[in-house]
Amino acid sequence: MKRPLAVCLVSGGLDSCVAAAVAAREFELAFLHVNYGQRTEARELKAFQEIADFYRVKYRLVTEVPALREIGGSALTDESIKVPEGEISTDQIPITYVPFRNAHFLAIAVSWGEVLGAKRIFIGASQVDFSGYPDCRVSFFEAYNRVIAEGTRPETELRIETPLINLSKAEIVKLGAQLGAPLHLTWSCYQREDIACGRCESCLLRLKGFKEAGLKDPIPYE
Repeated sequence: MKRPLAVCLVSGGLDSCVAAAVAAREFELAFLHVNYGQRTEARELKAFQEIADFYRVKYRLVTEVPALREIGGSALTDESIKVPEGEISTDQIPITYVPFRNAHFLAIAVSWGEVLGAKRIFIGASQVDFSGYPDCRVSFFEAYNRVIAEGTRPETELRIETPLINLSKAEIVKLGAQLGAPLHLTWSCYQREDIACGRCESCLLRLKGFKEAGLKDPIPYE
């Protein structure tokens, strides 16, 4: 029987890659990537295409939300704001938070998913290590699923899945390894495209996750 289709939001990072690996167990995959003027836009796109090639994804959509860069307010989109280094924030919303970004990405995923006749939308959000991001919380995705039900055709059966939402970075790394996800193709650094800096919050969380999982991170660091 033909497998149902799932739209996977794939940034090119570790979490989205593992979420796609989870989806691949039961669904045919459609990969969505959004450029929004982030510092490592080109490198993330390269990772996206390589991960899509690995999974032999037929349906691919690469699009843009330039308004997020124009709006600013984040170290990822405004180069006048320094990317924090050397620490992992735990008690406040990080300056790397892009205001309401996931809502924009999910809106595109819903529109495309409705056209494709997809049944699920997979996103690699985790509220454990990135609890400071308000659009990575369980309550946010529950609310968004209600929005999808209200705003799509009656016959549409789309629902957001967040398989990593309660996993630590180490647990995500272990799951990815178990599923044979191409972790070597992923890119997490917030500020460099040639070699990972090893100092930004995303690099530190990734390195911590691999260390606690007892595995070697396969990407190069400065």
